[in-house]
Amino acid sequence: MQMENVNISIPLQSLIDSITKLDIKDKIKLLRLLDDEIANLEEDLFESDPTIRAEIHEARAAYKAGDYQTIDEYITKRQK
Repeated sequence: MQMENVNISIPLQSLIDSITKLDIKDKIKLLRLLDDEIANLEEDLFESDPTIRAEIHEARAAYKAGDYQTIDEYITKRQK
């Protein structure tokens, strides 16, 4: 059997009302789903943004060259 996509439009307030009626277990499940979806979208955005790609490339090059400080070094420096 072939799967078919269905697009529906639900007013945001109706969705919010439905979510508030969920039990805690289902709310946690929904939260995890949304967190995963947002993380994937952010990752896609980062990968498609040339500025961010350049910054990541620059940071990796600096790390490989040893141009970084550890968290302990940072904390020590801040305490002085």
